[in-house]
Amino acid sequence: MQTQTNRWSGHGLYLIIMAILISGVFLSGQRINYTWHWERLFPYIINTEPQDIIAETDGTVVVENGTLRIAPDYGGDPQVVEEYSKLVAHDGDLIFQGDTLARIEGWRFGPIAEGLWVTIKISFISLVFSIILGLIFGLMRISHRQVLRNLAVTYVEVIRGTPLLVQIFIVYFFIGTVFDLDRFTAGVAALSIFTGAYVAEIVRAGIQAVPTGQMEAARSLGMNYVQAMCYVIMPQAIKRTLPPLAGQFINLIKDSSLVSVISITDLTKAGREVVSGSFAPFEVWFTVAALYLIVTGALSWAIQILEKRLSASD
Repeated sequence: MQTQTNRWSGHGLYLIIMAILISGVFLSGQRINYTWHWERLFPYIINTEPQDIIAETDGTVVVENGTLRIAPDYGGDPQVVEEYSKLVAHDGDLIFQGDTLARIEGWRFGPIAEGLWVTIKISFISLVFSIILGLIFGLMRISHRQVLRNLAVTYVEVIRGTPLLVQIFIVYFFIGTVFDLDRFTAGVAALSIFTGAYVAEIVRAGIQAVPTGQMEAARSLGMNYVQAMCYVIMPQAIKRTLPPLAGQFINLIKDSSLVSVISITDLTKAGREVVSGSFAPFEVWFTVAALYLIVTGALSWAIQILEKRLSASD
């Protein structure tokens, strides 16, 4: 009974502290005479305004079988518009560059939602490749071959000893130029290489935390080294490494904000662009922070469920 009472007292104290913090933020905004305009933010998340289709050249409008086409006055390829909701220009109209041809009605994702999707996509792809790199170099760190250990140590120490921002610049401007990589690929490569070094050390520590008697027992049963690692050592190591791996993957999602420096429109870069258009900096950055928190919280929750299921299988 006392334990239950203490639990509810703790919940009540937590709610009081959170209410004080939220009130402090609100009062701070009033103290600097800041007027909150949350309504300005909604079109940048879900946009329901009609989208105008603009003429790319001067010419004459031709409408045939529901397809709008501009015959350029000075030659060149015609502009063809097949998908639209409402025509603004009509057959035979003289159109100049920049005029509105048609409109597309309905809702669509705004810049913040699109930036969130880019962040999720680049983080997920980087996470997959970082796990692959981490497993490879983690196994190399405990290899009996000196050359493999030296290569793994060099990779881990170089990557962990240099800032991620510098690595992104090197990958994009140097390696990306040599191999003709686009921005997205360069961003994924930089994040994967950076996170892979930390995953390698986590994997190494997890494997070495398994008692050596487990390997000896597996080998005595007739398993070779690969079979012993796959069926005996790695399942135990994975259970031990899930908490630090969860922390590293959460850091990966947050570190993905740095790819905005190479003009990838992720959530952070989209936030900067929206601030310049909406003049609502506090609302935008609070929203961006909340979206990052939702993504990282979902990942943390999924790993906690996986950890419970693995512990229940013991």
